[in-house]
Amino acid sequence: MLKYHSYNIVFQEVPNEVTLAINLSNCPNKCHGCHSPWLQKNIGEPLNQEVLDKLLEEYGKAVTCICFMGGDAFPEEVDCLSFYIKYSTNNQMKTAWYSGKWDFSELCSLKNFDYLKLGPYIEILGGLDSSDTNQRYYQILDNCMIDKTYLFQKKKVFVCQAMY
Repeated sequence: MLKYHSYNIVFQEVPNEVTLAINLSNCPNKCHGCHSPWLQKNIGEPLNQEVLDKLLEEYGKAVTCICFMGGDAFPEEVDCLSFYIKYSTNNQMKTAWYSGKWDFSELCSLKNFDYLKLGPYIEILGGLDSSDTNQRYYQILDNCMIDKTYLFQKKKVFVCQAMY
């Protein structure tokens, strides 16, 4: 059963979106150096359509995207809830999924998501903001995964000052 521990409105998880990030528990990935190790436990409340309706009622006008943070133990439930959000809001609300798996689950459909982050956290490689990361962030367009990981990378800016 898919459970959530907490949620927050965030601005960095999905570029150019105001996102309601829902932190899902029971993570099976057990990544060394995980920033949210408590989410590896089976804690929280069940996440279902009724809960999503309440969240959309409360935050729907303030956010443009809902992001499932985790849920790898129950990918088909994440997929169903993403489908529900997309189609109950007439595609007005975008959906994202941050998965710690290497690949997109074959139990799911790309058409139910606008954005995906795939890959386990490997401490030595860093997260999405590291140029060495193994993780990838994708925008889904026409059922294709377009790599947009560069949006998280720190850009080096060189300033040239004139000497007089």
